[in-house]
Amino acid sequence: MTVALRRLLAEFTGTALLVTAVVGSGIMAATLSPDDVGLQLLENSIATALALGALILIFGPVSGAHFNPVVSAADWFLGRRRGTGLTLRELAGYVVVQVLGAIAGSVLANLMFDLAAVDLSGRERAAGHLWLGEVVATSGLVLLVFALARSGRAPVAPAAVGAYIGAAYWFTSSTSFANPAVTVGRAFTDTFAGIAPASVPGFVLAQLVGLAVGVALLAVLYPDAGAAADRVTVPTDRTDDRSA
Repeated sequence: MTVALRRLLAEFTGTALLVTAVVGSGIMAATLSPDDVGLQLLENSIATALALGALILIFGPVSGAHFNPVVSAADWFLGRRRGTGLTLRELAGYVVVQVLGAIAGSVLANLMFDLAAVDLSGRERAAGHLWLGEVVATSGLVLLVFALARSGRAPVAPAAVGAYIGAAYWFTSSTSFANPAVTVGRAFTDTFAGIAPASVPGFVLAQLVGLAVGVALLAVLYPDAGAAADRVTVPTDRTDDRSA
């Protein structure tokens, strides 16, 4: 298998397992704590944060462990002039497998808990304050990931990114989806972590706004962030991919 295909497989598998963790822990939380939504969110957020950190450790050296079209798009945009980030072709491949992986992750979680493989969510999440929460969560994630890479602290990304997402569950009104692929995937489960298909476009648009805000902040705070685009989120050797 070529390096390029290994990276796509890593992004697909990592995103699938991330969504499986989000959805599966949400189902388990609702089962174990049916009358306490706050406790459900705590259980869901802890499991997600820990799983995300572990998945970055597993797949980071292969693909960079983006698991998120926003991170991949920022990587391409910031590194395009220096040739350090993803190419446009690589970006397209990453986004496709991330979305497919997210859907597969929801299906897997549903099946593990003896639910219908595909059960579109009826949980409406459409309101201005929720979209603002997504802008905040997404811009903060982009800023964190590239600030770590630019300052030479990418090796701590598993802990830092996991901690940020776990915290953002609580300090954002939207519970911090911060990921277009995960948002799409979570529409395929009518459980605690689900989002109604009709609510998906608003969340994705807010996440893209968050991407723009995050990149703008990076341009001011870290003007040469593009130099580190090949170290997101975990350093990975890109030289062999150019000839693959």
